[in-house]
Amino acid sequence: MIYKTSGVCCTEIDIEIEDESGIIKSVRFTNGCPGNTGGLSRLLVGMKVDDVIEKLEGTTCGRKSTSCPDQLAQALKKWRSSK
Repeated sequence: MIYKTSGVCCTEIDIEIEDESGIIKSVRFTNGCPGNTGGLSRLLVGMKVDDVIEKLEGTTCGRKSTSCPDQLAQALKKWRSSK
């Protein structure tokens, strides 16, 4: 799935999830802080969607009310609600 972000430097997140198990296979951020988004992408592979949402939802960046990790959690919630 491709998720268009809002309120962050990253413009979209491309997420591949195993439908049956809800395990994240890959995450690619477009734009954003390359070191942070690249590191986050590597850490998430193999994790369950629900675990990632629990850990990342509500994360902020500076004075922003959201962040790239929070936007990822929002994308995963959208994916989960469509199942």
